[in-house]
Amino acid sequence: MNKTELIEHIAKHADISKAAAGRALEATIGAVRTTLKKGGTVALVGFGTFAVTKRAARAGRNPRTGAAIKIKSAKVPKFRPGKALKDALN
Repeated sequence: MNKTELIEHIAKHADISKAAAGRALEATIGAVRTTLKKGGTVALVGFGTFAVTKRAARAGRNPRTGAAIKIKSAKVPKFRPGKALKDALN
């Protein structure tokens, strides 16, 4: 499912226009992005939790030349599914 299909699904099931569904989805994504950027977490009970973790600096290899390179530390988004989501899939 891509973003357009998700907007159509939201519009159909919430009985709102596609434009309103698109704005709602953008607002939700923006809220998650802003919260994660500030270092917070977003917990949606029954769905899962979005959080930021720090990946340590490490050594790597350039695949073309095989030369050793340093990979900087980075903040990365993580998603941990909730119990209800896991149960729905099994």
